Amino acid sequence: MRPQRLGSIRGAGSILVLAAAVLWGTVGPVQVWADTGDDPVALGSARILIGGLALALLAVVSRARLRPLLTPKVWPWLLLAAVATGIYQAGFMFSVERTGAALATAVALGVAPAATGLFARLVDRDSLGLPWLLGTLAAVAGCVLLLAPGTSRVDAAGISFGIVSGICYGIYTVAAKRLTTHQVSMPAAVAVTLIVGGLIFSPVLVGNFGDLVDPGSVALLLWLGLIATAAAYMLFVVGLDRVSASTAGTLSLAEPLVAAVLGLLVLGEALTVVSGLGMALLLSGLVIVSVVRTKPAPAPDEPLRMPRSAPARPH
Repeated sequence: MRPQRLGSIRGAGSILVLAAAVLWGTVGPVQVWADTGDDPVALGSARILIGGLALALLAVVSRARLRPLLTPKVWPWLLLAAVATGIYQAGFMFSVERTGAALATAVALGVAPAATGLFARLVDRDSLGLPWLLGTLAAVAGCVLLLAPGTSRVDAAGISFGIVSGICYGIYTVAAKRLTTHQVSMPAAVAVTLIVGGLIFSPVLVGNFGDLVDPGSVALLLWLGLIATAAAYMLFVVGLDRVSASTAGTLSLAEPLVAAVLGLLVLGEALTVVSGLGMALLLSGLVIVSVVRTKPAPAPDEPLRMPRSAPARPH
């Protein structure tokens, strides 16, 4: 059941997506700060399994109906979201391990808006518009400037996995947007995507399980699983029901901004003039996408049967 009262608040969707991005922005810095030495793929798998189990418990307590998740219109998007989630998590954790939190976050989230916009355009005929283009260009340029003065080591494999993660992020966003258009329990749907995504790399998790049970790793996983995954994903999908997939993809660029700020405050990274300019550009891009309204995309339930059968509901 979706919180309809929240939807009546102007800009509520953007606020929720930004809140999710803030929580996601803590993942890389916290991983570096904890410095547990855990295998990044095992860490990513454990993170989303914990988040998925937490949301599954929520779905059970709320007596969510699971049968709608198995309908032909829903389960393909659920499976696509699950696979994209698993690859994204493993790839991102590996990228952080090889290149550092700032570079991995900026690469993955720099690719994500373009990937999201492209998939949304192809799948849902999302209307991107000039505000989205200008805001996205400004935000991505800000990410590039945040990278430029950094001391993160450049690693080809790490960069490649960061790019793959960004593409998977775009695929997940479009698939999750499709799920919000069907009358399904979103806690249950997100729980399934996280659990299935985590199980994809469960052999790596089992092989490294002994390293994840020390106090430092447990504390790290509790934050990553419950706060930066379960809470963040729910904020994201609820917000996604109020904004287009392409807009959500650009708003998620708040994540590298948060990662950069935490790098300054917690990891002791230095702020240069170029870094400050990058932050300003990134913020301006987020403001443009959040504030300037664009024409909503057609409802994606029946994209080939417009307009007579389209449900009259806002995006």
